[in-house]
Amino acid sequence: MSENVVHLHKPTDPPTGDTAPTVLTVVPDAVAPAAPVVPLWVRSGRAVKTVATHERTKTAARAVARHSLYTLNGGRIVARRTWDGRTGARYERMIRAAEAAGNLEVAEEWEERLQRFRAARHHRRMDLLHSPVEAAKGVAVGAGMSIGALVALGVVMAINNGDIADVITPLAATIDFIAAVIRIVQIVWGPALTIGPFLALLTLWAVGSKQQAAPAWSMPDHVRSGEGEPITPSIVVKALRDLGVPALRNAIKEMGDAGASMLGPIRIAGCGVEVDVTLPSGVSTNEVQNRRRKLAENLTRHEHEVFITIPTAARTVRLWVADSGALDEPIGPSPLVTDETMTADYAKGRAPWGQDLRGDAAALSLYQRHLLITGLSNQGKTVALRSLALWLALDRSVEFLLGDLKGVGDWAMFDGRARVLIQGPTDEHVIQVTEMVEGAVQEMNRRIQAPPGTTFPALIVLVDEAQMAFMCPAKDEENRPYGGSKATSRYFMAVRKIHNQGRAVNVLMWQGTQDPTDQNLPKLVREGAHTRASLALGTESQARMALGDKAVDGGAAPNLLRPGLDQGTLVVASSGIDIPAGQASLTVRTHYIDDDAAKAIIERAKALRDGVTTLHAIDRSEERDPLADIASVVGTAERVRTKDVLSRLGTLNADAYGGWSFIDLKRVLDGTGAEPYKSDGVMVISRDRLARALANRDADGSASAAE
Repeated sequence: MSENVVHLHKPTDPPTGDTAPTVLTVVPDAVAPAAPVVPLWVRSGRAVKTVATHERTKTAARAVARHSLYTLNGGRIVARRTWDGRTGARYERMIRAAEAAGNLEVAEEWEERLQRFRAARHHRRMDLLHSPVEAAKGVAVGAGMSIGALVALGVVMAINNGDIADVITPLAATIDFIAAVIRIVQIVWGPALTIGPFLALLTLWAVGSKQQAAPAWSMPDHVRSGEGEPITPSIVVKALRDLGVPALRNAIKEMGDAGASMLGPIRIAGCGVEVDVTLPSGVSTNEVQNRRRKLAENLTRHEHEVFITIPTAARTVRLWVADSGALDEPIGPSPLVTDETMTADYAKGRAPWGQDLRGDAAALSLYQRHLLITGLSNQGKTVALRSLALWLALDRSVEFLLGDLKGVGDWAMFDGRARVLIQGPTDEHVIQVTEMVEGAVQEMNRRIQAPPGTTFPALIVLVDEAQMAFMCPAKDEENRPYGGSKATSRYFMAVRKIHNQGRAVNVLMWQGTQDPTDQNLPKLVREGAHTRASLALGTESQARMALGDKAVDGGAAPNLLRPGLDQGTLVVASSGIDIPAGQASLTVRTHYIDDDAAKAIIERAKALRDGVTTLHAIDRSEERDPLADIASVVGTAERVRTKDVLSRLGTLNADAYGGWSFIDLKRVLDGTGAEPYKSDGVMVISRDRLARALANRDADGSASAAE
């Protein structure tokens, strides 16, 4: 164990006084080493490194490199322009571009222009052979005439002034003027020789700066980021050249700067621009489609800001490039919210759904079209589906059967407008929804059996979160499953029957599903929909399930939408929406209608028609009271047409009333005082008469019981 040694001593030279003070010194046994001394050259190196890597140093270095390269590349641009102006290089490039594009007629036209240019140039050169002699003659004649004119002027002056010396005065003045000009040139010539090169360099710098002829790394941060950079032909050509397709790159190299001949006009299209690109021979359209992300990055855009579709022209791709950040901005409110006088027309109208990428209104026809909307969870599927139903609810003739298998109140506002509204996620709710759809099948069969030419109002059978029905494990008393996709699966078979025959009699199936697979969205069901729309999905295989192979092969890519960021944006494939010629789908940014606005719209819809008694469950009891059931389906309306009563009875209980006809209805009502009667040319049933019939029956029953 080490110890410290203590020494007591007196200093040899005390500062003051006779007696030297005693000094106590503690000497440790082990003295800590002193801090190392950093050599000067090391400290200098660190300082140099700090200065060299400082952001200001980097910015200054980039600025020096940028402006130097502006001057150098500006010289190259000027030289290239001069060469193009003096030779036929421009024409030759255009010929090569036309040949690479396979357009021989254009190539022949440019060949003719080249021949005319060469002939004109030859003519000018031949004229130059004779121009020196002609110029000398012209100078001699001009000088002689000028001297003669000056002498004549001097003679006139001499006669006028009476002085013979005035004869040479004009000539002397001219000589003095020429001498003064020579002296001015002599004075200016020296500084001009000094300043001239600097002016030339400044001119070259200006050309290079205007063209931004410097590498991207040397540009300022706001330019280097590419945010907001406009799309020009040269940028598109460079993006295609660097796409990684060898045949395309080689063809563009052969074209030179005329690669822009592949491009059609760049048109403003909504919040972006649109351009058609005719690919050179040997390059297929799918080679460009499969490199969407790289193309977007080459255009200084994010992947979701570039859309590639296939127009009608052969070997052509259509690029739509959004302005940076434009797709992250919300679109305006729905016309359903802003126009309180709007009504709907199922047969001839179109539902205002949103805007396409060009900024044009996207309106969807719902007439005799089954509908399927799918997407990942929380992407706006229910709101998109509900906005269509809200518009159609403004047509007083349309009836709704609604099944919401999420059950959180997204469709609660349809209470009082829909004939049936079932809300809940349990197996019991799935059973209720299945029986609701089966009731719609019975109504469809009744309509099909009606006399030819009979018209029927639209009946929309809408099931949200339909994947719950397909995945339901419950079975009925006969051991038939409610879910699944087999021939014994009740929900699946009911949907298939409506898909097969419902359109002709205006019984339509609308479904909203989540995260589609072959299990929760069978192939026959998804292909039975006329209008198929998809929000953001996870994979291309899901996109093909949602929209079909044709739409995906034509450029539809809901799997490339950004979950969470592109909420409400969907890709739709339908004959009911205006899709540009040659495209198989359209990307739509749908309007967002919140719950409060939806409630207000439904209140307007209720005001357009008599009240509707909404059923919240399908009654499956064996014993029925036909008169009470008729009164319940008539509801609060003053009178209802008999065919509507039959339709509602079939929905109430398909087993009891699915096969009813007018004769059965009349049989029940005969003798009650509520018999059907004709009003405005159609047979109707009166609410008040039914109420009196029920009251009289109850009174008679009570009297009989008392006796």
